[in-house]
Amino acid sequence: MTTDGTPGVRAAEIVLCGRDLEKTSEFFTQRLGFRVDTVFPADDPEVVVISGHGLRIRLVRGNDASPGFLRLICDDPAGIAGGATELTAPNGTRIELVPADPPLALPPTVQSFVLTRSGDTAWGLGRAGMRYRDLIPDRQGGRFIASLIQIPEGGPVPDYVHFHRVRFQMIYCYKGWVQVAYQDQGPPLTMQPGDCVLQPPQIRHRVIECSPGLEVIEIGCPAAHETCADHELPLPTGELRPDRAFNGQRFVHHVASAAEWMPWRFDGFECRDIGIGVATEGLAGVRVARPVGSPSPQSKTHDGEFLFLFVLRGSVSLHCEGVEQLAAGDCFVVPAGAEHAFAGCSEDLELLEVALPATSEGTGGPS
Repeated sequence: MTTDGTPGVRAAEIVLCGRDLEKTSEFFTQRLGFRVDTVFPADDPEVVVISGHGLRIRLVRGNDASPGFLRLICDDPAGIAGGATELTAPNGTRIELVPADPPLALPPTVQSFVLTRSGDTAWGLGRAGMRYRDLIPDRQGGRFIASLIQIPEGGPVPDYVHFHRVRFQMIYCYKGWVQVAYQDQGPPLTMQPGDCVLQPPQIRHRVIECSPGLEVIEIGCPAAHETCADHELPLPTGELRPDRAFNGQRFVHHVASAAEWMPWRFDGFECRDIGIGVATEGLAGVRVARPVGSPSPQSKTHDGEFLFLFVLRGSVSLHCEGVEQLAAGDCFVVPAGAEHAFAGCSEDLELLEVALPATSEGTGGPS
């Protein structure tokens, strides 16, 4: 048994073949910074094993029509290749040089009105055994993703310490409870229904355990983003640093049971602010709103880049590009400039609102 628990496996190698072994070996060691681990036979080498940059490569002398392809992640690709983005080894192996920390690519915003009813989209199987349901099928041109995530079976979750390369990401606990550990945020926290967290870009975290039938709502930007494992950092870290900034954002853990309610942007409603607007310096705002009494219909517009609402409880009539009766589990996206209003609100109605920029005057959010 090896140290990583895999029986009989000591290492993994990439095999690259080519005729000129000596020049190929020099190319990888002198030009790309690999080191030689093994050469044999010594008098007439047929194999050279090299390692570096997280790779172990076996160079084999011989003729092969497909010499291989390598992708090297570099701090300064231009400095290695003299401005080129690709090199070719003497044996024909292509080497693509890419930056280690490329800027986040944000697709142009393509706003549209989207209405997704509970059950409209199928559940799909994602990582760590989680089930995902797409809440915005058109992804607003690839700019945003909203998912309802479910873990049917309770108990320990087969997750690992990881982080996301994102501009914005939040998790709202919809049903059940879940225990999660976050980097430098003290001991693991347990989210109950109504609780919410802001996951700043690249904060390390891990899902530990959950109740049967857990459901959370996750909103992210951009829609397609990397989830990267961190095999070195154990969680929890044992430190509590609530003011630590991760790429300009601070971690938020909003506890619904301790929240205060205040007026919402629609008359006749009140809301609890999750605190994400402050933690992201106005990049995004998240609120949960509910009616107070019987509010009169009132039309609003916004000039932001994204406005998403999810019906958490109750029912409501949405007036936006027609009239739609909505129930719990339904959600919609309102494009900039589109008038929208609510009528026929049930007494138990609750709406989750996510807006970029934050929902306050002067930020370009809903008005």
